[in-house]
Parts: sequence; C-alpha cells; structure tokens
Amino acid sequence: MKAMILAAGRGERMMSLTKNTPKSLIKVKGIALIEYSINALKKANITDIIINISYLGQQIKAHLGDGSNFGVNIQYSNESEGALETAGGIIKALPLLGNKAFVVINSDVLCDYDLSKLALPIGSLAHLILIDNPAHHTNGDFSLINDHQITSIHGQSYTFSGIGIYHPDLFKSHKHTQAKLPLYPILKAAIANGQLSGEHHQGSWFDVGTPERLELANNG
Repeated sequence: MKAMILAAGRGERMMSLTKNTPKSLIKVKGIALIEYSINALKKANITDIIINISYLGQQIKAHLGDGSNFGVNIQYSNESEGALETAGGIIKALPLLGNKAFVVINSDVLCDYDLSKLALPIGSLAHLILIDNPAHHTNGDFSLINDHQITSIHGQSYTFSGIGIYHPDLFKSHKHTQAKLPLYPILKAAIANGQLSGEHHQGSWFDVGTPERLELANNG
C-alpha cells in the first residue's frame, strides 16, 4: 500500500513561524512534524510515500530527500504553481498513487492510531478516522451510524482526524481537474451514495495548527 502526506499548505495560522519555514518542518520536541507522519507510516510497514509540496517545498525535499535516511521511499507531487487544496492535491498525485486504495495523512497531525489497521470496508470508497471534537472544533464534522457508516451530523458528532484511506474511484468524476478542489464536497457525495465509512479513535490525537497548539505539543 502507498501513502500520501499532505504538506503543501502555507500554514497561514502560524505565519510568524512559517514565513521562512514550511509548516511540516516545524519541530515538536526536536523532531520535524512531517517526520512523525513518516515514522507512523513506516511502523505500519507503509514505505512508499508521496508528499505534495508547494510553499517552500524545496526545503522539504532538501530535508527528506528520497526518504532513504528514514527507511522509506519518497516521491514528490509538485504544486509549485499554487497549492490545490486536499482533493486537488490528491488528484494531481493519483498517477503516483496507483489504482489501489492508499492512505492519506495530514503532515501536522500527531496521532497514535495504528495505521496498519486501515482498510476499506466492502462498498466504501473512503474510510476516515474520527476523533472526539477538540476544543477548537466543537461542532465536529460527521456522525457515525451502525458503528461504521459516516453521515452528515445527526446527533453525536465527531471530528475528522486528517487520517484516512481512499480508493482512486472516489475521485473519478474529478480526475481531469487541475484546479483547487476541497475534499469535503467529495466526501458529502460519498455519504449520499453510502460509500463513506469510518471509525472512532479514542487514543491520542493532536493538531498542531496554531502557535498556541505548537506550544502545547512541545510542553505536553
């Protein structure tokens, strides 16, 4: 199985820190954020990794190289003309990701979920890891019914962790798109077709999205 790490964002909410450094290279306890994602994938024996880059992307390439120093194989999907948002970035990288299900993980998420457990249930085109709503996102994103079927919020809500597994067919109606495209509308369409599943992870999860949360991560 292959994986994609999303690292093309500008990190605008951390701009005082990301003016000259890409967000994914900001360090938590002496380790670059993106290395946590790489190490989690490697632990799950997922070693073929695609990383999308845009803002200050050459720094990411210089830091990680081909991945051999980290025990993985890294390829890059270059969005140097402008970051394409989540779905747009995935679509651009599809030629590298192949025709089988692949993992996608945000580069700014610290989570103890065992990525080796990720699998697509029969009938699903995407399976998302959901977590309890954090203080900065109390309304949540989705609900779960029948233990694994994701719906729009109805009753108990959960937040999308930024970790999931996707089949390329999820994006087939947009496969020729070369523009910015968010993921949420595609997930909503999958909900309508009964093709979006998920699970509730109750372990550790932390989104390093602001200077304040970076400080918490370093002091935690």
